[in-house]
Amino acid sequence: MLQPKRTKFRKQHKGRIHGEAKGGFNLNFGSYALKAIEPERVTARQIEAARRAITRHMKRQGRVWIRIFPDVPVSSKPTEVRMGKGKGSVDFWAARVHPGRIMFEIDGVNDVIAREALRLGAQKLPVLTRIVAREDW
Repeated sequence: MLQPKRTKFRKQHKGRIHGEAKGGFNLNFGSYALKAIEPERVTARQIEAARRAITRHMKRQGRVWIRIFPDVPVSSKPTEVRMGKGKGSVDFWAARVHPGRIMFEIDGVNDVIAREALRLGAQKLPVLTRIVAREDW
């Protein structure tokens, strides 16, 4: 699964996801892409599940680009632990996804396979998405 090799600080504040994506909203690599249309945190496990669903449907033809990276540490405390005693340890890594952000791009397969692969990948993600193609641009 994806996670940073090292970070400056071990834990982060939760923060909020405000506004539209200020970068990563164009197709740069492939012909078809999965674009987020709502703000949400996407975990490393969800990214990996979507990637597996996409590559499996494409039968390992073509190429897949992952355009988001889980760089936000999300901490949690164990169950049935009283309040206080500091912040919990890092539980998983997540990526903040703004509306308009391209999350996955694919190329090297035909239109029908590409759209179906991205649809299957979108089902693994907690964010509403839209499939965009280079022709639509």
